Amino acid sequence: MTSVNNQPENTSSETPNLFLIGFMGSGKSTISSKLSEKLGRKVIEMDAEIEKREGRTINEIFATDGESYFRDVESALVREIDETGGMIVSCGGGVVLRQENVEAMKRHGRIIYLSATPETIYQRVRYSTNRPILNGHMNVEYIAELMKKRLDLYLGAADVIVETDGKKIPEIVGEIERLVNES
Repeated sequence: MTSVNNQPENTSSETPNLFLIGFMGSGKSTISSKLSEKLGRKVIEMDAEIEKREGRTINEIFATDGESYFRDVESALVREIDETGGMIVSCGGGVVLRQENVEAMKRHGRIIYLSATPETIYQRVRYSTNRPILNGHMNVEYIAELMKKRLDLYLGAADVIVETDGKKIPEIVGEIERLVNES
């Protein structure tokens, strides 16, 4: 099921950014890449960009400077992207934890929430070692608990909701393309 929650607050005449949000493992990176190919837009993978700029992995950032520092760097990047336009942005799973990020994304873009069940998320990330929030908690129950804490933030931020469970990548990309072209 796909739904359109509300209209974006985009008042710019430029091509709006497309911000893909969702829990880790919801498909943001994969869908962003394929959507980029389909729409001919540049992709920014936020976590990869942060690692590049910081010269260290997300795990190292969390271990050395903590989550708060990481969120500060993430917020600065959102503000920078906000001014660009025409980008496809694969956001980190926790970008919605700060309202300032949501407001910045809405200024110049549409926010697309990719949803998936905790079981699907677990299946997709269970062998991953670069998910600091899940370190020591790689199980469906913990993922479900964390997703529940963030769900209202994802739903509140989203202009569009696309469920990814049981769908093939081209189907999801086509759904997003149709929704973007309709607006």
